[in-house]
Amino acid sequence: MTVVAPQELEPPRRFRASPDRGRRIGRPLRAYWRLREPTAEEMSLLGRRLMMRDEPAAALVAAMRLPREHPDRVSMRAVHRALQDGVPDDAPTALREFFTRVEATPSWVDPELVEYGAQVFRRFGRNANDVLLALSLIGGYRFGGPVDLLAETGGLSRSTATRRLGETQTWAIAVGAPGGMARDGDGWKLTVHVRLMHALVNDAFEKNGRWDATQWGLPINQTDLASTLNLFSGALMMGVRSLGVPVDAEQSRAIMHLWKYVGWLVGVDEDWLFDHERDQHQLSYAILLCQTGVTEAGGELSRALVDAQSELHYRHAPDLAARYTRERLLSMLEGFLGPRGMRDLGLPQRLPWAFGAAWVRNTVGYRVIGRTPVADSYLEWRGRRAHELATYRHFGSDGADIGALPV
Repeated sequence: MTVVAPQELEPPRRFRASPDRGRRIGRPLRAYWRLREPTAEEMSLLGRRLMMRDEPAAALVAAMRLPREHPDRVSMRAVHRALQDGVPDDAPTALREFFTRVEATPSWVDPELVEYGAQVFRRFGRNANDVLLALSLIGGYRFGGPVDLLAETGGLSRSTATRRLGETQTWAIAVGAPGGMARDGDGWKLTVHVRLMHALVNDAFEKNGRWDATQWGLPINQTDLASTLNLFSGALMMGVRSLGVPVDAEQSRAIMHLWKYVGWLVGVDEDWLFDHERDQHQLSYAILLCQTGVTEAGGELSRALVDAQSELHYRHAPDLAARYTRERLLSMLEGFLGPRGMRDLGLPQRLPWAFGAAWVRNTVGYRVIGRTPVADSYLEWRGRRAHELATYRHFGSDGADIGALPV
């Protein structure tokens, strides 16, 4: 959903700044999936799209920035009302055009497959929480660019890091909820809300001049957006498998379809939305080759998230629970990132004992109870419990507040 860039569009300096490092990190992925080397044309497109944004959302933000008295101005309140109740006929043109686009669900979307993908996703339960935090989020901090944007927006404090993590988990839980990706579902609404927030970030940084696009690309660009989408699909499935969760071909297809629709809704270019897991990994391998190395912000934010475990909410023996949760996270990180990844981020190394504990838990849950008549109800219960615990730890008894959009 971007305007086609001219072929001479210059990629930022971060592009392919550390190809050997990216190839080393991506070597296991390439070997497991038997991936090919990306072509020169594919790599060139990755570089150009680091400089490309989501144009339909940018047009809506431009209308939101008009003077208050302008007849075509769109207010945030009007956006929230449109999310909740639809767009009235007399709404400004930019608002009607944006919602006409996002409500025009593509013909390739299979609602039943989306719903099955959501079911598989929520049944990953605690495993999904572990993978998304350790492998996807903190693991992604090994590369400069998006993490430096987080630092620029004040994300290095423990409280801010914790809140943002909680908000991301709340969004993912909403996407995986029954009916979450229907037009009136919280997953659909929050996904469109996230898309708008991305466009607002781009607009703000373009105006304040604090972001060096010649170094990093646009703050929220198509390449980084496609890379982030993989963290919830391909990377998630690779991660949960490493923790002993069985994922068969039908489940893989359903997860890919769910996040393909989420990706379309959040504004990822359609040629980077995939039906098959292997195709997603092919793009992800190419993205690894175009990355730069770890920056100071990556280590700082990683350590902030690890240390923030002491600021979460715990119902019982909070001091002991906080210490255990921190040690468990470090153990998970060791298993996913390895010693070199831990050193990259300046994190203390631990034995990966949490992997063994996860294998035992998942063997019982998926391979023993999961083959009994109570399997469906048990896995739903376990996933629900994991989501409730994650929400409580980040928001306490008040619960998450980002799902309730103001009107």
